[in-house]
Amino acid sequence: MAESICKSLRDGALEGEHSPALTIKDSLESLAGAHAFNYFLRSLAANVSTGKSQARGLVLVAFNQSPSSYLSLLNGKGLDASVLRKFLRILDCYSDPLGWKENILQSGGHDKPTLKESDNVCRDVKDVSKLLSLILELGKGFAGEGKTYFAVAIDSISTMLRYASLQLVAGFISNIRSQGQVSCMIWLLHTDLHEARSAAVLEYVSSIVASLEPMVQTTEGKRGSENLFCLGRNSQNGRFHVRLKRRNGRVKLLNEEFHMDQDGISFTALSSENVVVSQTRLPKLQFNLLLSEKERDDRARVVLPFEHQGMTLKPWLKIEHRLLTKNSSSSGSRGGESQHKKTCLDDRPHLAEVHFIRELSVCSWDSHRSDI
Repeated sequence: MAESICKSLRDGALEGEHSPALTIKDSLESLAGAHAFNYFLRSLAANVSTGKSQARGLVLVAFNQSPSSYLSLLNGKGLDASVLRKFLRILDCYSDPLGWKENILQSGGHDKPTLKESDNVCRDVKDVSKLLSLILELGKGFAGEGKTYFAVAIDSISTMLRYASLQLVAGFISNIRSQGQVSCMIWLLHTDLHEARSAAVLEYVSSIVASLEPMVQTTEGKRGSENLFCLGRNSQNGRFHVRLKRRNGRVKLLNEEFHMDQDGISFTALSSENVVVSQTRLPKLQFNLLLSEKERDDRARVVLPFEHQGMTLKPWLKIEHRLLTKNSSSSGSRGGESQHKKTCLDDRPHLAEVHFIRELSVCSWDSHRSDI
């Protein structure tokens, strides 16, 4: 399942469509979101560096960590500095997000820092329009023949929501996805820091939603030691749920387990003890086609307009048919037949005559017997 996400990010966007966007969600009960973000970031960087990806460059917006930490992360996975300089651009929103350090240096007469990682620094993350222009400017710097695509990775949308409103952030993401040169997007969201509405909006503007959930749920009724045990277990492994929106409008649901070790995060298939098989669902279907007991009872009570399912109408029609047949066979003349039919109709005070008009039945009672 994680490979499916990596493949979708690698293939990028089709002509005229928005780029694929991955939302990685975690919470306090499962704190592996940053590790999952690093996992997909390394995979995307490896595909970009080897030319397997649609993107020829990667723009990383760093809110939670310094650019040097991400350089060390990618260097440890076999990507040397010379290769990183060709396809990686890091927009530093971590060192001085509000421009305070620059103001202090300017007021004190100090020189600007000479660190290389401070070359691309955003000193006003509240200005979403400026942040968007900086990302697009960095993306246009990648050399290539024809139309050059680039990918965008944001290590923390939650930090961005501290400085900007939800409406601005959602519009910021939609504007990036609609750019013709953007191949794909990745971002990390800490759901326990925001309202459910914020998470729902960010899921709506994304095409892939990956949720990291705990293996053991913590509850308020448990003692503190039991909850600490659950948190310790959840920090090592958990469930990885993915909702993948396909281009044809269908949604594919996938489930895996993740495990934490010294090398980072890894994903495996669900173990047999954690697989819950629902007997009420049909195989290879994403919805239930079976009727509930109440629905079956309601369907059995339905009386269609062209069927006589009552308990009294059928016997009347049978009696009338039997009487008319008997009288017509015993009569030898036309006048006698009419006389017997009239006598039979006089002897049945509760009989009715049924006229079928399309799918509705209209009954005319004994007041119309004189017309027969």
